Amino acid sequence: MIKFLDLQKINLTHQEEIENRLLQTFRSGWYLMGNDLKQFEKNLAEYIGAEHAIGVANGLDALRLILRAYIEMGVMKKGDEILVPSNTYIASILAISDNGLVPVLVEPGIEHYNIDIHKIEEKITSKTKGILIVHLYGRTIFSEELQKLAEKHHLKIIEDNAQAIGAEWNGKKTGNLGDASGFSFYPGKNLGALGDAGAITTNDEELTKTIRALANYGSNQKYVNIYQGLNSRLDEIQAAVLDVKLKYIDAENTVRRNIAKRYINEVSNPQIILPENPEDEKEHVWHIFVIRTQKRDSLQSYLTENGVQTLIHYPIPPHKQQAYKEWNDLSFPISEKIHNEVLSLPISPVMEDEDITKVIELLNKF
Repeated sequence: MIKFLDLQKINLTHQEEIENRLLQTFRSGWYLMGNDLKQFEKNLAEYIGAEHAIGVANGLDALRLILRAYIEMGVMKKGDEILVPSNTYIASILAISDNGLVPVLVEPGIEHYNIDIHKIEEKITSKTKGILIVHLYGRTIFSEELQKLAEKHHLKIIEDNAQAIGAEWNGKKTGNLGDASGFSFYPGKNLGALGDAGAITTNDEELTKTIRALANYGSNQKYVNIYQGLNSRLDEIQAAVLDVKLKYIDAENTVRRNIAKRYINEVSNPQIILPENPEDEKEHVWHIFVIRTQKRDSLQSYLTENGVQTLIHYPIPPHKQQAYKEWNDLSFPISEKIHNEVLSLPISPVMEDEDITKVIELLNKF
């Protein structure tokens, strides 16, 4: 079986370095809020090009904390609206509603699967206070038009950068395009931990201080609580692992780009719609290589029978989830088409050439 993602093999690539670093962490006797976290935050901020990086427990918390901090700072208040793509993973939307803010869904572009920037302004009201953009599947979504819209309407741009670490727009990395950005380091991400982990990057010092306090029980001084905070901290073990793997993210993203090129150049079956390849290859890090076909279920079964594991990201759009049953009667035809047709092919920095060839041959024979 060609695995969709061989996490064990990916991590074993860095085995010796990770084991040595973890031994140091273990022997240090310091397991939270220590030197490993400080070192990773410093290196992550430098890599992204942002002034501040804050390690947190997971990617959902990263987005939750950004929005909560804006509420505490008086930038937003409960009942305000945040625009968000209608075809994202539900975590992007949960972060909004969890803070008492109102998610307003915006359809994506069918070519790139990211939020359609041309459809944003028609959704803006007097209650709109932010745009949560999602660099879905690893492809950057940003433009001067988006910046001008945000400036015109005094909106914050928050990046969900869970899938796109290392991607760029005009030479600037995702995670440093908007006002603040949330990262997930879930094990399957391009930069994956050995468990749940996340981070926030920003150039806003006040936002940074507020988030650090909120993530530490609402406290920036022991036993003095200024907010009704939560516990969302990146532990030393995960920080140590991520700090090792961060050094290799560009090289591993290059491997992903090369696999994507092969798929795009060599898959010729007219029943399969391939993803758009941006002119600037740095705009995409191919966290997921997603194809579309009206025969999705048949194709997935065929590939499984022939030893290729695939996944569906994501089978049910957010507005059709029971969690948001008040939206179930809404229609977002582009999102629904995407969710009904997408299939994710194997792609990873440890995928062998012969496996790539086999996937391509099977797709062309289908």
